[in-house]
Amino acid sequence: MKKRILFLLLFSAYMPVFAQNFNFGAITYDDYEFDRNKLDSNANAIVLKEFGTARIDIDDATGRLELIFDYHVKIKIYNKEGFENANVVVPLYKDDSREEIINDLTASTFNYTDGKFVATPMDKKAIFFENRSKYTKLLKFTLPNLKEGSIIEYSYRLKSPNLFNFKTWEFQWKIPKVLSEYLVYIPGIYNYNVSLRGYQKLSDQKVELAKECLRINGANIDCSKITYLMKDIPAFIEEDNMTAPSNFKSAIFFELSDVTNPSGGKTSYTKTWKDVDYELSSDKSFGSQIKRKDIYKDIIPSIIKDAPDDLIKAKAILNFIKKQIKWDNYYGIYCAENIKKSFDNRSGNVADLNLNLIAALSAANLDAEAVILSTRENGTINKLYPVISDFNYVVAKLNIGDKSYLLDATEPLLPFGLLPLRCMNDQGRVINLKKPSYWIDLKASQKTVTNYILNGKLTNEGKIAGTLTTIYQGYAAFAKRKEIKRYTSTDEFVEKLDERLVKIKISDPVISNLDSVENPLTEKYEIEFTMNDGISKNEFYLSPFFINAISKNPFNLNIRTYPVDLGAASDERIIINIELPAKYNLVEKPKNLAIGLPNGGGKYLLQTQLDNNTLSLSQILQFNNAVYQPDEYPFLKEFYSKIIQNQKVEYLLRKGE
Repeated sequence: MKKRILFLLLFSAYMPVFAQNFNFGAITYDDYEFDRNKLDSNANAIVLKEFGTARIDIDDATGRLELIFDYHVKIKIYNKEGFENANVVVPLYKDDSREEIINDLTASTFNYTDGKFVATPMDKKAIFFENRSKYTKLLKFTLPNLKEGSIIEYSYRLKSPNLFNFKTWEFQWKIPKVLSEYLVYIPGIYNYNVSLRGYQKLSDQKVELAKECLRINGANIDCSKITYLMKDIPAFIEEDNMTAPSNFKSAIFFELSDVTNPSGGKTSYTKTWKDVDYELSSDKSFGSQIKRKDIYKDIIPSIIKDAPDDLIKAKAILNFIKKQIKWDNYYGIYCAENIKKSFDNRSGNVADLNLNLIAALSAANLDAEAVILSTRENGTINKLYPVISDFNYVVAKLNIGDKSYLLDATEPLLPFGLLPLRCMNDQGRVINLKKPSYWIDLKASQKTVTNYILNGKLTNEGKIAGTLTTIYQGYAAFAKRKEIKRYTSTDEFVEKLDERLVKIKISDPVISNLDSVENPLTEKYEIEFTMNDGISKNEFYLSPFFINAISKNPFNLNIRTYPVDLGAASDERIIINIELPAKYNLVEKPKNLAIGLPNGGGKYLLQTQLDNNTLSLSQILQFNNAVYQPDEYPFLKEFYSKIIQNQKVEYLLRKGE
């Protein structure tokens, strides 16, 4: 739902009375006795009331315009699991010159004792700050004296220099809300694009005129006074395999379109892509850095001297940048300073590395472009109009003949042409310094592929001994390489692995292609484990699903209103062959199973058999899509349910006469 502020006047005809703000500490017995069954019988806590207001005013000290945001909430806690809602985190934006600040923070816990409510105010010493990144710090505090049945309440005022995004309001949280109300005062000279995202709808909305709400340079300015109300809001439950929750939670977002100056002139903030292309191309921290081919003029010949074609040249250049510059774990589409400095310092942010890469590829006369994108945790891009601040990451796009490759120098363990999963988020915008920009789909160029092969023998003592070989490709290889590299050596990795596998003894480890990222990664171990409980040597149970068993359904919601986003398609195969020492009969076994998802979305195949004293299992689990839509969720849930149910069955082997 996207509309301009002026369009909202259509809703102002007749509306009920709105609750407005409420008095701090006015706890009632009805609050204490609120029946959570009215909203969610499983809720650990519920927001009873939430109110916020935002307006633009002038800072008396600096004379600058600033956003004033007041927030007030009252929460009922039902059990110990709900205590986590008393740990409050407020993100605050900061930059080199200005930052958001919090004033008038008040917080108390209320407990019903001896027929009355007793307040325990929060000690100011419970407040502290934490720097999250260059542009974000966190205000944290915890309310005191928590008990099952407590009611917590807190309020604060935030002052912000950020007028562009006004102030987002999240109606939906991880706990249900009885009532959430947001009141905004938007001066008539400001025009915002407003969007309500998510699946929950407003209960009410009211627009009024607030006379002379702001005075600038002696001129009185009227405001649109807009109230947004939502009632009986369900909790937003996060599951695995999703992008940023902000893409799906019900919330109000604001983006500044234009400002009319009191003198009559207008400044537009809603740009066209033509505007953005020019801005980025001429920016000293973006376009000017891409043009710095001179840095690599004398270096490139030695890097590509033995390369027979453009693809090999590009691989050599990418490997050089990966080795030369280490990523400092900061995101951004702009260089911290310039690519020469990051090259000399051997460290930089995402833009430092990948703009260096583009400049180096260009110096080798290769066709390289920049792609700006938003990472999965940062949210999706608004495509109706360009907002540069939506983008937080940049990669390189290399064009060779009729093929294109997306490259990222931040991850040395990723193969050529495979972006980190954090980049797999809808679309990116290709920025070419000489041509108009355009959208490109961000799709994984490889699957997550894992193959397990076990060849073993069952001894008379009920032990299985054999060789387990695991082959990883694509994102599976990347994840395993990162896991191994966290240890000081492969020996230490194997030692810790052996400690974790309490029922399996491993020996003679061979790990191949750990640093050869263009090749599959292989782990090979001699293994031994006991399957016979020792009660009977003529009959025993054997579970064939001891390799990567599926014991829990990852999809447990009754309804999921947002997509299942795996990031990439996947393929897992397990082959087990166990030679038995004598003639055994297979009395019980998991049934052979072949099930699929609609529209070729994936499949699960299982075959088990006993043939010539060899017990065999073949299992295939495939997901052919990176993203599954909400209407496909029930099929995924049932798909996993059938697999789990079948994997509960074991082999029953009985020695023959």
